[in-house]
Amino acid sequence: MSDKKLKPAPLANEGLSPDERGLFCDAAPREYEPAKGVIEDFYNWARAESLWILGFGTGCGAIELRPLMTSRFDMYRYGIQARPTPRQSCVFVIGGYASVKTLKRIVRSYEQMMGPKFVVALGSCTINGGMYWDSYNTIKRIDQYIPVDVYITGCMPRPEALLAGFQELKKIIKAGKGEGQNIYARDFAWYKANQKQIIKNWDMPDYNW
Repeated sequence: MSDKKLKPAPLANEGLSPDERGLFCDAAPREYEPAKGVIEDFYNWARAESLWILGFGTGCGAIELRPLMTSRFDMYRYGIQARPTPRQSCVFVIGGYASVKTLKRIVRSYEQMMGPKFVVALGSCTINGGMYWDSYNTIKRIDQYIPVDVYITGCMPRPEALLAGFQELKKIIKAGKGEGQNIYARDFAWYKANQKQIIKNWDMPDYNW
């Protein structure tokens, strides 16, 4: 028996044409390997004090993010900065209900983010469907499709609740317990199966890195 770890089989990328499959990543996500001792503690401190967020608002779900940028709440003093693209972000804030149509964009955005990365579910609609829980087009539990690190309940949560949620996320990161990215890597097949049950027109790579 060899002690070498077997490499996982490449992803099929079945949603793409044969000509396009070679243009995209065919490797599954890998778990983040922390550094040792105080070095990882320093990294986690730096990550916690520099939260670059990607806001994914679906209607009223994003309305409370805007006041955080005003002088009254001033999220920048907490090291929180909004960024325009997934590649520049490490915190994914999903606000409002997630629909069948938008789930594909949520998955693609999350998978394109740099790691370590974290997810904040903002509002009751994001967490459990909220007032739209019995709609045919509403995702009931976003954490069955991507991992969630912090839940902020309410309809809608006030800006103070958002700041409290970010402070809780900072504690999780500094404690080295922000395991969402690793959970996604370990349970990748389960998450992907759930996603493909909802997203019928799967015309994208199996992993969007």
